[in-house]
Amino acid sequence: MRLGFPVKVMGRPDLKSNDTRRWQQSPHLKTSLEHVDAILDYLVRIGVDMYRMSSDLAPYATHPDMPQFHGMVAESDADLAALGAKARGLDMRLSFHPSQFVLLNSPDPALTAKSIWDLASQAEMLDRMGMGPEAVLVTHVGGVYDDREASRARWIDGYNQCPEPVRRRLVLENDDIRFSAADVLWIHDRCGVPLIFDYQHFWCLNPEGLALRPTVERFVESWPQGVRPKIHFSSPRTEMREIKRKVADKDGAGTPARGVVKAASRVKTVLLPPVWTGHADFVNPFEFATFMRDVAGLDFDVMLEAKTKDLALLRLRSDLLRYAPDVAARFGARPGDAGAAEGDAAPDDDLKAFGKQ
Repeated sequence: MRLGFPVKVMGRPDLKSNDTRRWQQSPHLKTSLEHVDAILDYLVRIGVDMYRMSSDLAPYATHPDMPQFHGMVAESDADLAALGAKARGLDMRLSFHPSQFVLLNSPDPALTAKSIWDLASQAEMLDRMGMGPEAVLVTHVGGVYDDREASRARWIDGYNQCPEPVRRRLVLENDDIRFSAADVLWIHDRCGVPLIFDYQHFWCLNPEGLALRPTVERFVESWPQGVRPKIHFSSPRTEMREIKRKVADKDGAGTPARGVVKAASRVKTVLLPPVWTGHADFVNPFEFATFMRDVAGLDFDVMLEAKTKDLALLRLRSDLLRYAPDVAARFGARPGDAGAAEGDAAPDDDLKAFGKQ
């Protein structure tokens, strides 16, 4: 089983995930692919074999007012093929997660059409790379638009409008404030789209009271035969939030402030409890181990959505060897490796423990 992380490489700030130049500097997919090629080399060094590429990999490729960029995916065919061959040779699982502006259930047909264009562009990149069916496009249902049932049904209409390369790769994720695991299961039952189980979102939004393991089983079973499912995992932030507020605002009884608020101050920093939908910097290893034991026997890859990206993955691997070697073994640890792991191990020590140097 694989562990992966999305987009930004925190352990190597010199590694860019995509060409971020503004349109005036003529950014190009070819430049982004050079960046990803360097990231793949880094992933090999740290023993990671799953990675989510930036949704901005092809800058402005679908911008309606910039036709000069619309041909860059086709122009990069040889570069995409070369990177894909490298990724396949490394058994590297790649994916995209299009932005929150990609909405297949929008009541505006123009926005739905633009969203399908965005998805088609990313599916085309994966096809030109020669990536197999595990290379997916992850999306959410979208907005509620004051009618949950109609919005769910409209997502299916948008899905059916997508070209075959998109429908072949598209997978649907439960979210944390709008559409629950039960909602996406309802959609799957009607159109067959595979489902991504998001652990933190499940706990944030489960009004139907679904049980954890049976729900994960249904999500895993939604994938085609022979294609390994993947899930998302993150831990919630637990620290107090620092919010700037005007001194005149009423903060409510018991709301603490950071430091002394002077009489002449116009703004103060207020400390508020955490919002449980926020992702923590690292993954709680005890929470992760408990989940993995609860779903023992199910086979899937895990995309970690912690804020520190690759650093969180390295720390979790080390923590699992120390605190939950049975779970670590599911991700490639050998029985004799546990003694080499320390909770504060450096990345290189973590690599030695997993035998991936």
